Amino acid sequence: MLPPLGALRVFEAAARLASFSRAADELHVTHAAVSHQMRQLEDWFGRPLFLREKRGVSLAPDAERLAEALSASFERIAAEAEALKLRTKSEITVACIPSIATRWLIPALGDFLAAHPDITVKVIYATAAQRLRETGCDVLITLGADKSDGVLCERLFSRVNRPLASPRYLERKDGLNNAEAIAGADLLHDETTRHWQDWFAKAGLQLAAPRGPVFQDFNLLATAAIAGHGVALCPVEVCRREIANGDLVVLSEISVLEGEGYFLISKASRQKAVSAFCAWFKDVVDPRSGF
Repeated sequence: MLPPLGALRVFEAAARLASFSRAADELHVTHAAVSHQMRQLEDWFGRPLFLREKRGVSLAPDAERLAEALSASFERIAAEAEALKLRTKSEITVACIPSIATRWLIPALGDFLAAHPDITVKVIYATAAQRLRETGCDVLITLGADKSDGVLCERLFSRVNRPLASPRYLERKDGLNNAEAIAGADLLHDETTRHWQDWFAKAGLQLAAPRGPVFQDFNLLATAAIAGHGVALCPVEVCRREIANGDLVVLSEISVLEGEGYFLISKASRQKAVSAFCAWFKDVVDPRSGF
């Protein structure tokens, strides 16, 4: 038969600190509560466990081995409890390029956190040139596949680019329904004018140097297009929501960059929390999910 377990916890603290008052402070109870618990425990053992002195208490010699055993046991319990807590609560780091982070990951992330309160997610920026090993992250969402050994690479979006413009711009520039008309529009560029050159070549036109501002980041380009500054070549799958909402309109089915894509990348031997995140995000971007 075990002694009262609550009293044993109080006894261990009082023995370790050699003080009822300090034990009370550590356990967030009153001095009177500690004294009561110690009297109860001494009644159970039928002998005194502490020597009461004018300046405090000291451990009775017969109780020293009990105090040592309890301290060791509570330390082990605390260590095992912390280990279980860490196994239960996981943290994963997701590196994501800005275009996918702002359009798909961040807007939906609250749903994942609500469904998995035991998982903490840290989101950082990734560049299109990075690969999983370089980031040191659990998950990488980026442009282009990672063909490294031991990596699981899953396609999320096609990079098929088509001309897009906002209804606001089309009110001012009516009739942008063919390549010749688009050539006379205000063209917006993502990092380089080469993509527009390739598009016009595919449409049967040769434009040596298409004019218009060049944006370093796709988010900047998309913002400019939505604001009505011109026509931008954009990945239609990544911009699926803007198109569905009517913020952007597809002007032509002629496309470029058909062979490229955006990928979800993780280690092939991934932990449970990473598997849960990857399965969730693939469902988020699946066209059948209704965005």
